Amino acid sequence: MPKAGIVTVVGKPNVGKSTLLNRIVGQKLSITSPKPQSTRDRIVGINSTGEAQMVILDTPGLLNPRYPLQQAMRQTALRALDDADVIVYLADATEGTPPPLNVAAELPSLPRAPIVTVLNKSDAVPTARREMTPTDAGVMYVSALTGDGIPELMQRIAQELPDSPFLYPEDEISTQPVRFFVAELVRETVLEQLHDEVPYSVAVQVEEYREERSPLYIRAVIYVERDSQKAIIIGSKGAQIRRLGEAARKKIESFVGSKVYLDLWVKVLANWRKNPGSLSRFGYQPVTGKSK
Repeated sequence: MPKAGIVTVVGKPNVGKSTLLNRIVGQKLSITSPKPQSTRDRIVGINSTGEAQMVILDTPGLLNPRYPLQQAMRQTALRALDDADVIVYLADATEGTPPPLNVAAELPSLPRAPIVTVLNKSDAVPTARREMTPTDAGVMYVSALTGDGIPELMQRIAQELPDSPFLYPEDEISTQPVRFFVAELVRETVLEQLHDEVPYSVAVQVEEYREERSPLYIRAVIYVERDSQKAIIIGSKGAQIRRLGEAARKKIESFVGSKVYLDLWVKVLANWRKNPGSLSRFGYQPVTGKSK
């Protein structure tokens, strides 16, 4: 009997959840950045190997939300925990054994799904320290960056999956549209090229995607919260936005497998991270009432 189910990857910001999803799927779907909180929505990747299909959810980092966007991000992570058939609780190996998931996520009790505790960045931890981990702790060491330990992790996940026919065709790698990933690649480029507060104030929408054009025509809008941020992204005589556009275009071309004309614009939408209407516009689900 084949196995299939939802595998939710959770953990604090910057522990390597996106790198792990990309490694398991074998293609870059989730943006990666040294900056914490780069993942805002749940990213869906699908791995179909042998008799097991993993529908992997990369989630926003568990944090104490300070404003409505972060509240929406936390709710996204908690909903993904509720949906899970298997939970991969990812932590940074250099920080030692993490607290139980319910403590880290500030939940009243552990989720119902089986939990696989995984310490990432094993390449940064001496072998002797790894060997000190109690064998009955059930903790796995991996390096999403190098691939070390990933086959063993996938085997462990497959063992925990319920018996089920595959949920999606074997050749699918995600349930999300190409437009979503294009917007994420533009946002990743902003994270890479700009610093401090500007990246956290950025949202990206693809407003036009015309496959009948050659090269493929994409018009994307980078939204920021203040005029000063818009000026930074555009740069002197448009130099910065040209750099952003060139780098993002190359990533998108690699992703879609064809030449792209990327038409980038910058607009101001004041305080969008705190506005429920703006959050809904960008696909986030604002939290109503008291959040968990």
